[in-house]
Amino acid sequence: MQPQLGLRIALFGPPGAGKGTQARLLCTRFGMLHISTGNILRRAIKEQTPIGLEARAYIHQGNLVPDELVRDLAEEAMRVSAFEDFVLDGYPRTCQQAEWLTGFLNRRERPLSAIVYLMLSDEEVVTRLSRRRVHKETGENFHLDYKPPPPEIQHLMLQRRDDQPAAIRHRLRVYEAETQPLVRYFSKAGLLHEVDALGSIETVHARVCALLQSLKGRLN
Repeated sequence: MQPQLGLRIALFGPPGAGKGTQARLLCTRFGMLHISTGNILRRAIKEQTPIGLEARAYIHQGNLVPDELVRDLAEEAMRVSAFEDFVLDGYPRTCQQAEWLTGFLNRRERPLSAIVYLMLSDEEVVTRLSRRRVHKETGENFHLDYKPPPPEIQHLMLQRRDDQPAAIRHRLRVYEAETQPLVRYFSKAGLLHEVDALGSIETVHARVCALLQSLKGRLN
């Protein structure tokens, strides 16, 4: 039986910091629900659910999916977990989303436990992402250093266009501009906890787990 933490957390950090990887590891280790609004949205579009159809219409018109639709997806996923043991990955992205999330959970007396901020320097982000490769048929991510693809599928590996160094630096500038207000918001709320994301997947995971165990002890 998987140990339960009784925590509600969100993973935060720059592109390439390993948010998705760490979220999946936490789900395996602690039975937490991985809530990736991006994955949920893509699945809703593929399955042609009412929200998926509405979202697809915005995307086909070249518009961003409205906050309200993304919020509805996040809300439903948190309800499935009974507001316990979930890890948000990719949400919130704006102060407006953060304000809604904290208010939504506070009203249910299940406040957000922590924002786990995976810290990584710009240069390390560029190095890490520029060595990422994607399986062109399955979409699975590999990394030439941390998760090298098996030799028999090397010919199926692609480098995404936005994983080129110049594109990565542009993404980082956008990230900094969009997320600094969010960092200040969660810092002021006392929810932001920094974790060094430099190192192997296992090393970073050990740091995240140590933080969560510490939080569990303080919150219980």
